[in-house]
Amino acid sequence: MRYSIRSLHRALTLSVALLTTTTLAFSAQAQTRITYKSSSAGTAYYQMGVELSEAIREETDDAIILTLEESQGSVQNVMEVMARQGNYVFTTPPALVEQAMQGEGPFAQRQSPRFQEIRGLFPIPSITMHFVIAGDHGTAGVEALADKHVLIGRGTYGAREAQRYLELFGLDGDVRIADAALGSGPDALKNGQIDAFVTASSFPTPNVIEIAASMPITLVSLTDEQIEQTGATAQVIPGGTYPGVDEDVHTTSLPVMAFTTAQMDDETAYALTKAFWERRDAMAEEAAWWGAITPDMLAQMITPLHPGALRYYDEAGIDIPDALR
Repeated sequence: MRYSIRSLHRALTLSVALLTTTTLAFSAQAQTRITYKSSSAGTAYYQMGVELSEAIREETDDAIILTLEESQGSVQNVMEVMARQGNYVFTTPPALVEQAMQGEGPFAQRQSPRFQEIRGLFPIPSITMHFVIAGDHGTAGVEALADKHVLIGRGTYGAREAQRYLELFGLDGDVRIADAALGSGPDALKNGQIDAFVTASSFPTPNVIEIAASMPITLVSLTDEQIEQTGATAQVIPGGTYPGVDEDVHTTSLPVMAFTTAQMDDETAYALTKAFWERRDAMAEEAAWWGAITPDMLAQMITPLHPGALRYYDEAGIDIPDALR
């Protein structure tokens, strides 16, 4: 049987096209997509999501792709477990997951058996309390807030904690609270409209870096006894984190973790967790807040780990509390 050169060329072209299509289809099939929900755009935690997404993509050679979604906050992130299917990863304080599982707090009127399927993956930078005062003192005790005009914001974790601390340490009547949105804190401090502001975010937090670069600031450092009084998790902001603050700052924080559900398969959870830890140092070189992450923080997880994540920790020789297994 004879074939013309044109026929052979056409057959070869079709074969190459078929091979290319098959390869692309296989690549698309091999690629795992994960929805990642953390916070609203413009926040530190959304920026972390951007950094994490890029790190996971690079570490897995595009095998795992994180797709970021904006969020209105941690409660919404947990609530969405009720309806989400497939690979869903979200960030929230462990205490909120515990409340969801027990049908308490914001979940009392919206309970779901799906909450029992939440599983832990890895820590992300904690929400750390910053009390920022104008003045070139580096660090000072909480009593330095007395007789000051302080902006604490409204309706946020940081605002609630700040108010609780003022009452706890007997300063409630000695501090004048500014009636303004938290976002105006750095400018208001710079312009002399307030004496101090409170912000809760991972460190180094951009708004504190911004103000410290333009004027002298002082950060409140609590004693061990005061931290114990708060009942919150102790946190040390290393000296040198912010310009002009050379000593360690002892404060408190709220742990935040990345969670998923039992719907994620073990291999995906394993690969995602492994990629996170193996990329952590590189992320810390680009953004200092990742440098605060250590395996010890897993003890604050509360919720059992995903079996795939647990497999990685066991292989890496990381000590995991029995309650998380």
